[in-house]
Amino acid sequence: MTTIRLSPSGKEVEAKSGETVLETLENAGYALPNNCRAGACGECKVKVLEGEFDQGLVMDMALSKEERAEGFGLMCMCKPLSPTLEIDWGTDDAMPKLFPPKENVRCMIVDRIERTPRIAEIRLRPVGEAIRFWPGQYVSLTNTSRTVTPRSYSIANAPRPDGEIVLQITRVPDGETSNWVHDEVLPGTMVNLSGPYGTFIGDPGTDAPVLCLAAGTGLAPIMGLADAALRRGYNKPVHLMFSARKEEDLYCKGQLELWNVRHRRFKFIPTLTQEEKEGVLSGRIPNILKDHYPDLSKHAIYIAGSPEFVDTCISAAKQLGAQDDMIHTEGFFDQALPETPASDRLV
Repeated sequence: MTTIRLSPSGKEVEAKSGETVLETLENAGYALPNNCRAGACGECKVKVLEGEFDQGLVMDMALSKEERAEGFGLMCMCKPLSPTLEIDWGTDDAMPKLFPPKENVRCMIVDRIERTPRIAEIRLRPVGEAIRFWPGQYVSLTNTSRTVTPRSYSIANAPRPDGEIVLQITRVPDGETSNWVHDEVLPGTMVNLSGPYGTFIGDPGTDAPVLCLAAGTGLAPIMGLADAALRRGYNKPVHLMFSARKEEDLYCKGQLELWNVRHRRFKFIPTLTQEEKEGVLSGRIPNILKDHYPDLSKHAIYIAGSPEFVDTCISAAKQLGAQDDMIHTEGFFDQALPETPASDRLV
């Protein structure tokens, strides 16, 4: 086993046998820039500070003899040979870079599922190149003539090879965009998508139990994050508390129960706030949190839902010892505008 250590953050990633450094970083959630994956473009060039490695065959135009002598390497072809390889890459907090958003990407609705009487799930695939995003981010949706007001919705899935994006949309009274989706958007409909936006993403440096708290369609970004964590074999517990008014509002229950059975570190904990059902918790998450997690001082916590839900969950979590820098939130505002991260956060 080899450890890839990032400098100056000090974060460490365990490499599997035979992996390149680029593959190891990507599997751990780090977005090291690259373009060719064949030692030709030079975009993944970083300086190796400690350790030995096999550079493999690369082109001189991408990595000169002088750069080799100074310790630089191309991570797409670099394989560690020593127990530890320390590279000069990563910001102070080692957060991944974000993909630049794209505007008005033409997509096709490939499926639609009525999750609850108020929530419709639509599945889209770009007609052209896939939109690259991090689990937990959101996109802006409108029609192809852009006459419907663009509205932001969280992506409810982890990235897939076919580029599919899943959105879960609640019908809002007098909500132009949500009513358009519920009344007119069907399989075969073309729509326009912009994004991705937002920084509600998993911290790849986290090595702690994860507790996700969601209400309503706050479940969407949480599902994207949980899906990604389970796919990459996150080795700490991942628990998801989902609050709904009634049993009929507990959507995606089948998927969540499947994760419950398939992944021994995952635990799905539904709770109802407006009715009581045998075998299901009752009560709002902020009120019952202490009964299940008396000490949150070592947990990474992800919260998504209405601003009021997020605020009360933050307060409850802090009373149980949660640390500020371990709490990540996504609040849904009626007229929130897409925000593009600063250029230094982009790939």
